[in-house]
Amino acid sequence: MQHTSLLPKPDPWTVEAVVKDLPSNTSDLTAKSSSSSPVQFFHYVERLKIEKREGWRRFGISRGESIADHMYRMSIITMLAPPDLAKKLDIPRCTKMALIHDMAEGLVGDLTPVDGVPKIEKSRREADTIDWVAKSLLGKVHGGIAGQDLKAVWQEYEDAETLESIFVHDVDKVELLLQMVEYERANDCQIDLSEFSWVAKKIKLDEMKQWAEDILEERTNLWAKHELSPRDPTAADTIQKQQDDYYDRGEKVQANGHAG
Repeated sequence: MQHTSLLPKPDPWTVEAVVKDLPSNTSDLTAKSSSSSPVQFFHYVERLKIEKREGWRRFGISRGESIADHMYRMSIITMLAPPDLAKKLDIPRCTKMALIHDMAEGLVGDLTPVDGVPKIEKSRREADTIDWVAKSLLGKVHGGIAGQDLKAVWQEYEDAETLESIFVHDVDKVELLLQMVEYERANDCQIDLSEFSWVAKKIKLDEMKQWAEDILEERTNLWAKHELSPRDPTAADTIQKQQDDYYDRGEKVQANGHAG
């Protein structure tokens, strides 16, 4: 199925080449801002509202959630961290991280393993885009501090070493599970998204594992209500390895769910 993104795909890929060839009916981001105004950055955020999350499209969900949709609900979820976990976390930083972690996809797009872009190249594109956002769009906003802070929070998520970043990675997976069940419900279980359910096994923190169990129990009841059973995906192991290889950051977490 054709990728739903309208982003340019220059070869070789550079931020400047993508920005130059963005569709004419979207905001012009070509001029490097010499102003202390964040308005051009605000226009960049439009890209996150336009770009779709691509994993669902293979199941015929062509008008699915945007990257911004995904990050917005993640940010709400961080605010409701279970109390025993919340007291160990910097919740405002977690919320900021949830709103920033996929920001590079405004130019890179939501690449998946089937798109043929190697993981190392995907990582390069994302890092280059965040550098461009921090320096070109936010370099003079609040003396450059805004861009530096954004990049630092994004990098913290990528490194996946702090408890805050581990929590937000778990929130990312919880949000995926929620959306999986919601798409199945909206389609009366005529779409089976079982291959996404494996992410529950990748959740690290015990409190977040409980939320995942609650969602999967809800899913079981939903399918039973329709007198149907979701398939046991025969390719689950292959899919999981493919996703692990492509998406996993650091695994520096002990068995008790805390940073090592």
